[in-house]
Amino acid sequence: MKIMELKISKRQYNSKNCFICGLDNEMGLKTRFYETEDQELIAVCTPKPEHQSYPNRLHGGVSAAILDETIGRAICARYGDMVWGVTMELNLKYRKPLPYGVELKAIGRITEDRGRLFRGTGEIYLPDGEVAVTAEGLYMKRRIDQIADEDFVGNEWGFAANEEIPATIDL
Repeated sequence: MKIMELKISKRQYNSKNCFICGLDNEMGLKTRFYETEDQELIAVCTPKPEHQSYPNRLHGGVSAAILDETIGRAICARYGDMVWGVTMELNLKYRKPLPYGVELKAIGRITEDRGRLFRGTGEIYLPDGEVAVTAEGLYMKRRIDQIADEDFVGNEWGFAANEEIPATIDL
């Protein structure tokens, strides 16, 4: 069931070793992030059995990490790839169990931008379009040089998975 079609304006970078987006992290999710025309951020990943808690269920901490990263990175759609969100508070509601082994999509957005701080919300969708997990959080805006050293920018950040950027993504 298609809930909405979102137009993609840009793909965000991946890192090498991040658990959520790291392309070289064997245990990671290798999540791809896409900015929409409305400055929202869509995350797309396919969790593996290594990410489970109960049998056939994605670990709640992994779903929290997906939403944390998606909401925190949504600020890049406004300020560019070198401004990130550092989590100060994150609240989640688990509505339905998430499976692994299927493509999951999350969406995050900024709901309040107050200078140094911003608030955002997000959801993870099941393949049938139902919302499984919701989150809201408070983040501090930080330039990348405030939270990582030059080696990170030069050696760890700025990679993209080798694939075409979609024109739209359906939720």
